Amino acid sequence: MTDVFTKAKRSWVMSRIRGRDTTPERIVRSYLHRAGFRFRLHVSGLPGKPDIVLPKYRTVIFVNGCFWHHHPRCRQAVYPKNRSRFWRAKIDGTVARDKRAMRTLRSLGWHVITIWECEIERAGSADKCLDNLVCRKLH
Repeated sequence: MTDVFTKAKRSWVMSRIRGRDTTPERIVRSYLHRAGFRFRLHVSGLPGKPDIVLPKYRTVIFVNGCFWHHHPRCRQAVYPKNRSRFWRAKIDGTVARDKRAMRTLRSLGWHVITIWECEIERAGSADKCLDNLVCRKLH
């Protein structure tokens, strides 16, 4: 199947994809703040530059997009059919980089929590989802 956009339009669309302050990330941050947690964002001194760092709990939270980080068994985690070799290499490289960062963080004594965008969307209520995913691991 060919792309529905022109090359220039596709370039513009792709340039609008953000790597930080995404909607799922803002939902998680809002929830944590309401729950009384204090955190830092995108700490560059830690492996993988985690989205959220809770220093008091030695916990990092990655809020991952299902497509970009290839969430296992998720219907959003598909390889595009166009330029398939490029996309497979790019996505597989991201997954490998994530695994290395998590392994390193755990070896440094950090707790690692990964929240997938589909988990937030599927729960119906972000608070319900985050209660299950975050609080039980922090308390």
